[in-house]
Amino acid sequence: MNYTLITFVVLYLLGTLAIGVWAGTRIKNTSDFAIAGRSLPLIMVVTTTFATWFGAETVMGIPAKFVQGGLGAIVEDPFGAGTCLILVGLFFAARLYRQNLLTIGDFYRQRYGRGIEVFCSSAIILSYLGWVAAQITALGLVFSVLTNGAMSETTGMIVGTLAVLIYVVIGGFLAVAWTDFIQMIVLVVGLSIIAMFSADLAGGTGKVLASIESQNLWRFLPPPNFTEIAMFVGAGLTMMLGSIPQQDVFQRVMSARNAETARNGAVIGGVSYILFAFVPMFIVASAVVVMGDGALEMARNDYQRVLPTFVLTKMPLVMQILFFGALLSAIKSTSSATLLAPSTSFVENILKNLRPGMTDKQQLFAMRATIVTFTALVLAYAIAMKGMPIYDLVSAAYQVTLVGAFVPLVMGLYWKRATTQGAICSVAFGVGVWLLFFPQVGGDHLAHLFPGQLAGLLAGFAGMVVGSILPQKLRNRHESVHHVAGLPATQQAR
Repeated sequence: MNYTLITFVVLYLLGTLAIGVWAGTRIKNTSDFAIAGRSLPLIMVVTTTFATWFGAETVMGIPAKFVQGGLGAIVEDPFGAGTCLILVGLFFAARLYRQNLLTIGDFYRQRYGRGIEVFCSSAIILSYLGWVAAQITALGLVFSVLTNGAMSETTGMIVGTLAVLIYVVIGGFLAVAWTDFIQMIVLVVGLSIIAMFSADLAGGTGKVLASIESQNLWRFLPPPNFTEIAMFVGAGLTMMLGSIPQQDVFQRVMSARNAETARNGAVIGGVSYILFAFVPMFIVASAVVVMGDGALEMARNDYQRVLPTFVLTKMPLVMQILFFGALLSAIKSTSSATLLAPSTSFVENILKNLRPGMTDKQQLFAMRATIVTFTALVLAYAIAMKGMPIYDLVSAAYQVTLVGAFVPLVMGLYWKRATTQGAICSVAFGVGVWLLFFPQVGGDHLAHLFPGQLAGLLAGFAGMVVGSILPQKLRNRHESVHHVAGLPATQQAR
């Protein structure tokens, strides 16, 4: 067991806790706690937006998927996820910022009423189970690897979760934003240095790139047949569109000091994420060159351990400290935001409907209590799902918001004829069709022919159009019939 490395990790964790305590002294109301009082400058919006996605799966999941299946195997993340942030910046940030909302659920209430608000908020909260569970799973793995198995993964999950929970509960989004800012600096610097060191171990950058080329890993597009193309598109759209109606993304947009900062921060953060996601991919490709078939075998059977094993067995202590600092930065930045976001949505869009008239102080207390409760539930879920790959936990998380919440959001912003009836039909059609593809309802055959999330998305759009237009047409026809019936017979004849 490397006690020097563990000491540095402990000091780093204590440092982030200190930031949370400091931020907690600046929290005066729910706006400060949930969206940092809409005060963040561009650089902090960029770092906290970038940190939204750069989590456990980016460092450990995506690179292993890449060395197994090439770029086409990771269309969902980073390409879909990064494009999501770009789309948020270009088409959603400014419009939502001007509405001065506390949560994304507030938009659904103002546009469609409380029923859609509660359903979409519930779907958003539910989607965080897999996302947060992935980060908790990674924390358990990191502590287990650091202690050479002396600490079990389950114990590591508990310790790591507590380390994040404390500063989020005390400091809210202000603590998240400041720790993201520091942690992203550690992450970018750390992984960049490790990438250069990895290239040297592998015999140079050219040798690593030649290895990638020889394995045809730059291949991106799927084979030209309908099913493969549909699966490819469905995977890409899952995080690209399903992540747009998400509270953690929305919080970053709303925390900016003005609409222009919100827009630019999201776009720069998305582009930065896509580009920098290639760094851990390059490091794992270097590991394959250095470790040979052993790395590939580990990528197939236990891919979450490829990078930690490579660093611990092939690199000096300084590089190990840099790597685990960067890895913990990635995991903690994502898990802190994804603990805060669903808790904020629950209090603002569900609890306030059950307990109207809550004071701001009561709401602030409820948000903190909900974070603790949600964290306990997700920790139990992560422990129960232990063994499920991190990448799969993340990719499964956003299908529910894709089919149930995206269409009402985009159509509500960009289609004036969207109605509450249309939103209800969109949710019912989208979720209903998506569920038909589940194995539990006999959808195995369908799921092999066409992606359920894409079918649900198309059904959601159809439901919105039909539900918004058809009632109006029937109403107009009914009024026309009654109008004609009330005219004199000579006018009716004409």
